[in-house]
Amino acid sequence: MVELDYIATEQRNENTSNIDSKSVHEMVRLMNEEDKKVAFAVEKELDKIAKASEVIYEQIRKGGRLIYIGCGTSGRLGILDAVECPPTFGTDPELIQAIIAGGTEAIFRAKEGAEDDEQEGRKDLEKIHFCEKDVLVGLAASGRTPYVLGAMVYAKRMGAPIIAVTCCPDSAIDKMADIGITPMPGPEVITGSTRLKSGTAEKMVLNMISTTVMIQMGKVYGNLMVDVKATNEKLLERTVRIVKTCTNATDGEARRVLEECEYSAKVAIVMILMGVGSKEAKELLEEKNGRIQEILKTGKNMETVI
Repeated sequence: MVELDYIATEQRNENTSNIDSKSVHEMVRLMNEEDKKVAFAVEKELDKIAKASEVIYEQIRKGGRLIYIGCGTSGRLGILDAVECPPTFGTDPELIQAIIAGGTEAIFRAKEGAEDDEQEGRKDLEKIHFCEKDVLVGLAASGRTPYVLGAMVYAKRMGAPIIAVTCCPDSAIDKMADIGITPMPGPEVITGSTRLKSGTAEKMVLNMISTTVMIQMGKVYGNLMVDVKATNEKLLERTVRIVKTCTNATDGEARRVLEECEYSAKVAIVMILMGVGSKEAKELLEEKNGRIQEILKTGKNMETVI
């Protein structure tokens, strides 16, 4: 039997105990007041978030992958973060993956019972050939989900680093992790509905982790996503704009150079700033692990534009 009395995310919020008798305007005001607490809760975990990002980056450099695993809201948030990395940062879809209890169907239709099967967590990692080079990030607001715990036990057996993101410090998932990230935004507006503040806190943490990993990988120059994939008209125009911003090139020059390098903003930027061709620009990026700033340090009379 699950002892809800001792789970932080199941506690009742006295500030919203009579929310059902409030006007709609007051309801949304109360929700907004509670949501303001989330960022401060995440702030207290910044050291752990930074450490997790560094660990993930080092594992990726060794050929590993970042694997999120969770159930329900937490699982869907992992999927959201993972699927947005390829178009935003030009990553291989295999590099950052997310697994949810219950499989694809559970993304769109809740399968709450799936979270209680500890063995399925292990089996789902086996299916993707999880190994010691990978990093597992277990997601569970309550910190006790059997499915996630099963996956973490397997990852530990494989010798892989384990990170936990939960809103319950000292929970089973938190204790099992090498790095436990535990923002505590307080009781939910609706008791136990972790899709609210807890979900928001988890999303903020995952955004920080994946984004800072990508920055370390050289996917960002200044604060621009220079590895964006120009897969539609909006992203194509964003790519042109990024190249113009970084190089002060004219619109025509930016488009011409992008055509020469198959619309890679990063390659185009190096081509223009270093005065080299596409092949040499790619070689420079390979040599400097994709970091444009490092390339510019070696250039003659080159100045950073942004």
